[in-house]
Amino acid sequence: MPPAPADRYRRVALVGRYASPGIAGPLSRIASFVAGRGHSVVLDAETARSAPLPGCPVAPPGALGDAADVVIVVGGDGTMLAAARELARFDVPLIGVNQGRLGFLTDIPLAKMEEMLGPILAGQHVEERRTLLETTVHRAADGPAETALALNEVVVNRGTSGGMIDTAVEIDGRHVFAMRADGVIIATPTGSTAYALSAQGPIVDPQVPALLLVPVAPHALTNRPIAIGDTATIRVTLLRGFDAWAHCDGHAHFQLSEGDSVAIRRSAHAVRLLHPEGHDHFAMLREKLHWSETPESVRP
Repeated sequence: MPPAPADRYRRVALVGRYASPGIAGPLSRIASFVAGRGHSVVLDAETARSAPLPGCPVAPPGALGDAADVVIVVGGDGTMLAAARELARFDVPLIGVNQGRLGFLTDIPLAKMEEMLGPILAGQHVEERRTLLETTVHRAADGPAETALALNEVVVNRGTSGGMIDTAVEIDGRHVFAMRADGVIIATPTGSTAYALSAQGPIVDPQVPALLLVPVAPHALTNRPIAIGDTATIRVTLLRGFDAWAHCDGHAHFQLSEGDSVAIRRSAHAVRLLHPEGHDHFAMLREKLHWSETPESVRP
């Protein structure tokens, strides 16, 4: 007889990296493992289109959050970002199994997934809540406002024309600076290890209640990354630039005209992540970013 599942995680949903040729095997392994422990299993509708699991029920589109007590995401950080944006409003926790590259959010390796998933599903885990950004694009021409969510960052930047753009930044209605640059990144602590990191922004512990403003190739050397409290509302207005865009986690894209503005604030919903007991954020950074390596230890 299979062991009784932890009461809080009786219903387990699976989400896989979309259109990945190698995803069916890991999903099948996890489904068998979870079902063998007495949990019910349901598959995400989008995942089922490219990697169906015979005999496994499929949740209708948009209904996965209501059908699950916990969601196991198999893929890379991009897959986790998509799942997080979709499921945050349901307050359902996510577990990440890494099939991608770095795996800052999907921290369980495929080779150890059964070993590490068992205790988590039994309630032995560390839980984190990650800030989610709510973005609203306001049109100068009085068009309808457009909205999107982002877990990593919102970017206002130049398009393919090659010219810099001029933007003005306000925080809670107060003018902070105007800047000519390739763009500006508004990042969460989660996003501090994504695009913001490549633009020389700081790495911020996910438990710090902060938002980051990181310039991208500013024309003035005095424009530096800054951190502010996460209760603030940031507004970025395009002052000049005929080819500019706003991007939310690289999934939602809005072309901007002069006078358009992008308002960014912390969402009322947070993303819940479950990690194995003993999870250490800085140990993960040390491993992923190779902080402990020295030139002598790296072999060609």
